[in-house]
Amino acid sequence: MRRPRKVLARLLCITAMLTATLTGGLTAAATGAQAAVPDKWGFAFVDTTSGIPDPTHQAGSWSAGSTVTVSPGVIGEVFVRFPGIGVSPSRVDPGVAHVTAMAQTAVWCQIEKYGAVGTDEIVAVRCYTYGGRPVFTPFAITYASSTGPLPSPAALGYLYWDGSGLAASYNSTGSANTVVPSLSPGVWTVMLNGLGPARASGNIQVTAVDSSVPAHCKVSTWSPSSSGQKISVRCFDAVDAPLNTGWTLTYHNERAVTGGAIPPKNFAYTFDNDPANPGPYTPVPAGVTFNSVGSFNEIQTAGFGLRLVTFHKVGVLPDDVQVTAYGRGPAFCNLLARWATYGNEVTVRDVACYEGGRPVESASMVTYVSAY
Repeated sequence: MRRPRKVLARLLCITAMLTATLTGGLTAAATGAQAAVPDKWGFAFVDTTSGIPDPTHQAGSWSAGSTVTVSPGVIGEVFVRFPGIGVSPSRVDPGVAHVTAMAQTAVWCQIEKYGAVGTDEIVAVRCYTYGGRPVFTPFAITYASSTGPLPSPAALGYLYWDGSGLAASYNSTGSANTVVPSLSPGVWTVMLNGLGPARASGNIQVTAVDSSVPAHCKVSTWSPSSSGQKISVRCFDAVDAPLNTGWTLTYHNERAVTGGAIPPKNFAYTFDNDPANPGPYTPVPAGVTFNSVGSFNEIQTAGFGLRLVTFHKVGVLPDDVQVTAYGRGPAFCNLLARWATYGNEVTVRDVACYEGGRPVESASMVTYVSAY
């Protein structure tokens, strides 16, 4: 799929700006005396193409009085500027970003590029309908960068596969993460060495990264063991054909998706691993659903391909929700509407999943984080 020359010129310009401060390659997580995990973090709900997005759903480790700002690009493209949390060019690891679309149809959002510009972190996001038509839709976005170890059972690992190698890699045990591409297109095996328990516990988020073609990615399989977390990632193009592309991945266990804990005191995640279950039900085994204040999470049907997710007692504004589809097929998931936070309850109404442009019952992983 070719882009017009004008679009390519703009993308090359922003790519040059972002990559000027980045260097590629694999890096193991730092160990020893480091800043508390995470070093830098931020999230936002982007409901506009220009100016300041929803102030009640943005927060970060920037100085008081600063705000996230956005600016438009070509059709469906938005540049999100997180103030004051850009990773220094002297660090090889540029952190990790995730994005989830909010739409009432089969639409996803992907990252085109991200990196530090001055002291700020800029993430270029573009959204597409099934079939590859670019379109603006609101989206939830997170960014985080971490160094240093975490005490067990907390575990955090992330990586950015840029299409040919690891451009970012963090593992809270200090071990290296590895990625092995399959002989089949659009399939990779990730090993987060030494990370997390040897049983299903935690949550995984995956986002496609591609500045040239529409792409959506997901978790295909997950196999915890005493060696670490073995995860298969699959990616697809605009019409669900397997695609070699870039992507980001975050695994977090008893830790927020942004890496922190106390703060934030309020975070939760769950794995809808039984999408045919009408519910309400709390997924098993126990480790795949976590609530930081000791309450519980539950899931129930809201119609075909729609799942109502409730995180009890952890809802505090500002906050963020991310969703990733799970399974071998090409299904992807988004948010039907922005989640509601009221009386410490978080209601995600709903997680919506699609395949071939039509609703489908699909497993999914959902994660929630508050700034507090």
